[in-house]
This record gives sequence, C-alpha cells and structure tokens, in this order.
Amino acid sequence: MSAGEKGAGEKGAPAPAVAVCASCPRRCRLAPGALGACRARRNVGGRVVPEGYGRLTSIALDPVEKKPLARWRPGSYVVSVGSYGCNLACPFCQNHDIAQAGSGDVGWREVTPDELVEVALEARRRDPRVVGIAHTYNEPLVGWEYVRDCARLAREAGLANVLVSNGCACDSVLGELAGLVDAANIDLKGFSDEVYRACGAPGGALDCVRHTIETLAADPACHLEVTTLVVPGLNDSEETVESIARWLAGLGDVTYHVTRFFPRWRMTDRAATPVSDVYRLAEVARRSLPHVYVGNC
Repeated sequence: MSAGEKGAGEKGAPAPAVAVCASCPRRCRLAPGALGACRARRNVGGRVVPEGYGRLTSIALDPVEKKPLARWRPGSYVVSVGSYGCNLACPFCQNHDIAQAGSGDVGWREVTPDELVEVALEARRRDPRVVGIAHTYNEPLVGWEYVRDCARLAREAGLANVLVSNGCACDSVLGELAGLVDAANIDLKGFSDEVYRACGAPGGALDCVRHTIETLAADPACHLEVTTLVVPGLNDSEETVESIARWLAGLGDVTYHVTRFFPRWRMTDRAATPVSDVYRLAEVARRSLPHVYVGNC
C-alpha cells in the first residue's frame, strides 16, 4: 500500500465514538476508554459501562438503624455492600477512601449478584433477623446496573432491598429500580444550589435529588427516610431545615434525620456541629414533620 492509499484509508475510517453517560446530571462526555467523574463508569466501544460492576470494597452485617432507617423493620439486620466511586465530592465525606477512589486506588473483590444473594441467604440462615441487602458506603447508583440485578434476584429469594444514596441520579436510572427498593435513605445535602456546588455537584443536582426523593416517596413499595448532615456555616440555618421539613411534609410519611457533622477529609477547618444545634434544628423540623431523629450525638 502506498503512502497515499494508507492516508486515504485512515481518513475514511470512522472516528472513535464519544459516549455520553446518562446516569446522573453531570452527563460526562467520555472519549474512548475514558472514565467518568465518578471513577466507576467507562466508555468501552462507544458504550458507557459500569466498570465497577460487582467490585465490592466493603461488606458487613449492619443493623438497619445504622443506615439510618429508624422506622423500617427495627431490630433487623442487612448485609451492607459498597464498591468505589461517587458522582459528588463532598469535602466532609466520611467514606472518601472508597467514594473518591477508582479501581486502582482501593482493594476490591468481584462478587456476582448470585453470589451476593447467597451470602445474604446464608446470613439469614444463621440469624433470622437478617432481612436483606443494603447498597451503601460509596454512591451505589454510579453502578445502578449491579443494584438492579442484585435487587431482582434478592426479591425472588424473599430478601429485602435497601438503598442508601445521595439521590443524584437521572430519571432513567430510577425507572430501572422502580418497585425493587423496599427502603431507602437519601442524603439531602441542603436546600440550595450553593450547598451542592460546595459538594462538587453539577448544575441541576438539587432538582435531581428532589426528584429522586419525590419518586421514592410516591413508590408504594418503598419506605423512605431522608438525612441531612448539619455542617456549621454551610447548611445549619433554621431557615434551611424549616424549608426542607415543609417540603418533605408535602410528600407523605417521610422520616427525617438531622445528624451531626465531624471534621473529615478536606473539611477540617471547623469543629463538629454543637450537639445543642442538632437538637435545636430537629425541633425546627418537628414543626412540620412527626418523625424526626437526631444522629451522631
């Protein structure tokens, strides 16, 4: 082949396909082989695939109250699992070692959905208080396909499915999980775009999270609880908590958790939230909501 023929052939070849990830409002445009901002989804052959599928960094047996779930099957336990990656970058992240990590930054082992369900069934055989599987620790919905596949098999096996998430996921993802989530706790960072920008979120994140909460609240199969970590100087005003509580009150029977911040990761420039502030803000929330709990106090 001459140089001219070779050049013509290269010019006629299709360009490598850029893929757009539709899992969250960040909508990462990924060159071939590139990872998304979450570090868990990659463009492979023009398709965005969950690279972290089945790659578990953490597995533990937890009481449901630790999720936290205060009003769903109290006294029961769940097999809690997490992978790596997150589509936010909260400077106070307590699980930053896995949430802000990629496949080469942390140890993991591959566990198929069938294997995970069997782990949970074995745990239930040993202790009948075990009721299901919780997807938690990092952000589970950056690998929503694994959550969905595990949830389907768990449901068939008579196990419950729990989701602990930042809620920053597109409607198509919520549709894939519709009817499969028995209980969820969504982490509502605050009630302004400013708070979400501080958490490294893309534009429109708050609206997206609100939509997730509204969707789960309307799902008759799902028990919903919501948590706000109260960070001094970021989201600790009475106005913020009052606005959240009033909004949640319009969604039905939603349980709300107001929890105490401790300095973590990149946010060590301030002290832990005063316990008195947490209790005061919980009382503000109780003006609108009947079920409000405090945490980390």
